[in-house]
Amino acid sequence: MKLAGIILAAGASSRMGRDKALLSYQGSTFLNHIVFQFVSRLDPVVVVLGHHAEQIRAAIEPSPQLCVVVNDQYKLGMLSSLQEGIRALPDGIEAAMFTLVDHPAVEASTLDRLISERQRTDAPLLIPRLGGRRGHPVIASRVVLDDMLRLPSDSSPKSVVRKHRERTLYVEVEDAGVLKDIDRPSDYAALESH
Repeated sequence: MKLAGIILAAGASSRMGRDKALLSYQGSTFLNHIVFQFVSRLDPVVVVLGHHAEQIRAAIEPSPQLCVVVNDQYKLGMLSSLQEGIRALPDGIEAAMFTLVDHPAVEASTLDRLISERQRTDAPLLIPRLGGRRGHPVIASRVVLDDMLRLPSDSSPKSVVRKHRERTLYVEVEDAGVLKDIDRPSDYAALESH
């Protein structure tokens, strides 16, 4: 099965006050940590940059299956970056796992679990869930990715998620990282303290 990865790292990190992609995490950066986790499991892996794109691109550790694209319209919101990532996927990709750069604490075992569930089922969406709360990363089938591309780039992908809700597979995990959205300095301080 052809399963790709998309890492969204285009935002301005305004609440954090500095680029989240470049924050230190486990001896690396948020972005490089996620890239390492993805490239060992997915091919290709598309990183979508926007704000401070060249500075962040220069800090990415290279990998043969890594593709970096820049979303010049990143101020329109997350969907515009996801669409840029989807457009960069080669033909033949059946599904893509996508995540946000501010979710670096997801365990490798969770990624493996999501991938194995995708191989076992034809669910259009696979979403990790902890304690009834949905998290990241998400795996979307080609049908869902195509639906995302058809949306206006300044809208929310939630309408597509709702459309496929009946057949979405929620994967129950014991991984608090799927919910750890590192948006503010206080979130980062809490992450570093663990």
